[in-house]
Amino acid sequence: MDKARLQELADEYLSLESHPHFRDDLEKVLHDDDIESLNDRFYTRLSFGTGGLRGVIGGGYNRVNPFIIRQATQGLSNYILKATETGSAVIAYDSRNYSDLFAEEAARVLCANGIKVWLFSALRPTPELSFAVRTLGATAGIVVTASHNPPEYNGYKVYWSDGGQIVPPHDTGIIEEVRNAGREIRVMDRTAAEEQGLLEVIDKKIDDLYKQTVKDCSLRPQLMKTEGKNLKVVYTPLHGTGGVILPEVLAEMGVEVIPVQEQSEPDGNFPTVEYPNPEEASAMRMATELGREKAADLVMGTDPDADRLGVAVPDENGDYKVITGNRLGVLLADYIFSTKHELGTMPEKPAFVKTIVTTELQNMVAEEYGARVHDVLTGFKYIAEKISEFDSTGETFVFGGEESYGYLVTSRIRDKDAVSAAFMTAEMALYHRTRGKSLIERLEEIFQRYGYFEEILVSRTFKGMEGKKAMDSLMRRLREDKPRTIGTQTVQMIKDYQDGTTTEAGGRVLHNIQLPSSDVLQFVLDDKSIVTARPSGTEPKIKFYASCRAMAGIEKTRAVQLVRDKLASIEKDIDTWVLSVQD
Repeated sequence: MDKARLQELADEYLSLESHPHFRDDLEKVLHDDDIESLNDRFYTRLSFGTGGLRGVIGGGYNRVNPFIIRQATQGLSNYILKATETGSAVIAYDSRNYSDLFAEEAARVLCANGIKVWLFSALRPTPELSFAVRTLGATAGIVVTASHNPPEYNGYKVYWSDGGQIVPPHDTGIIEEVRNAGREIRVMDRTAAEEQGLLEVIDKKIDDLYKQTVKDCSLRPQLMKTEGKNLKVVYTPLHGTGGVILPEVLAEMGVEVIPVQEQSEPDGNFPTVEYPNPEEASAMRMATELGREKAADLVMGTDPDADRLGVAVPDENGDYKVITGNRLGVLLADYIFSTKHELGTMPEKPAFVKTIVTTELQNMVAEEYGARVHDVLTGFKYIAEKISEFDSTGETFVFGGEESYGYLVTSRIRDKDAVSAAFMTAEMALYHRTRGKSLIERLEEIFQRYGYFEEILVSRTFKGMEGKKAMDSLMRRLREDKPRTIGTQTVQMIKDYQDGTTTEAGGRVLHNIQLPSSDVLQFVLDDKSIVTARPSGTEPKIKFYASCRAMAGIEKTRAVQLVRDKLASIEKDIDTWVLSVQD
């Protein structure tokens, strides 16, 4: 983009932005004549996608700032008022920089449009926002967060009245309204909104109800009350919202919670970690070190908005082993379904929901206890959508989750919830200990019964202006020139979630995938291993998921080596694919 056009767009933005920090941020770029930064801020507009907004904080149209938040909220307001006569919304925010400002900006726009707003006065977990939307009977919800992204990011996620993130038709409808919002944005003074009853601060009432809901998830409440004091947990919120609720809930059940002090205070700069994501072993390092020092039974970490849970447990040598998202999901499924079966509390039509890239071992566990398994696309909003469908099918949601450390143990919340999942994990660990087992030992028993499973995620980035073309080229090539083998195994079946087809090894094509269209390919190999290719919707990368298994009855050491050899050969083929479009 030429300099004159960049200057024109910058001047236009400055005429619309009222906040001095964001005006100064852009004016410094103009003063320094930083064309590269200027181009990045204006070569495109930050798009409102199916989940909302996410981007770098700063001045400009391709940044997250008060004007962009106001504009998006005006579009949301327009949609709400078309969908309902009056409408209402709940707003929460996390510890990221300017989250409180962005939350208030959104509230002021909604109120100016006559929409009642319930606003938390301080940071709260994202799942509590989902809970509040349902509890208050709100039309919509907003949470200001960028989840586990680096500190320079912030974002804005929208929820609908069922408590789940927006799905069709609301997502496309809201996107259209945001695109058409333009510059005619209504904004109301906060004091005036409060005086007119349009803005109400909610804290303790919802906090107490949410905490009780978490505790009500307990399958063995008496065990927690009598034995909770014997469990020692090291916990880190990674400078985020989890510390507001989780330690208190566990402490009320008698559990000793030892905080990682250096990471307990909310801080949007996340000074002690490179990425505030419990999926990363480095993010859990301080917690596992403290766990070793305190001889903790469990080490737990949650991401900044407390919807993802990471767990580490001591092994036989006293070292702390991080349990992968797939495996913690297996353990939770095993505990929840087996306990309901044992206590006679299993519903008549139990249902289990997971994403298509989550290990099949979870399906095997759920099916053994009579649950119907539902696979959905990646994204927790699809799990929430499926739960809503159960109202008409008569099924009862029991448990669900995704491989990326997201779990849901109650249908009263409709987004992944690290708080209730942590509570259930603590109870599960306590239960197995009363039976003389650690979580690692229980996992080994599960492997003995169903076979050894291991999964990897291979992310490959496609850089530069040609990156998107290379990604599209690779996905097109995999569709047109279908691989016959991957690693050491023959491809038996290819599922294409874009056109809803399954292609069998003999060439027969079945139109049997009843899910929304998505640019995802899944290869099922002759040993039942699964390889999935999924381009990211927010980053210039393709994520490849691989899950391999060794059948039950194979000696553990041999099974582990067999599976890891398979995974290594699959990753080698993935790299060959990527190189073929990057040369």
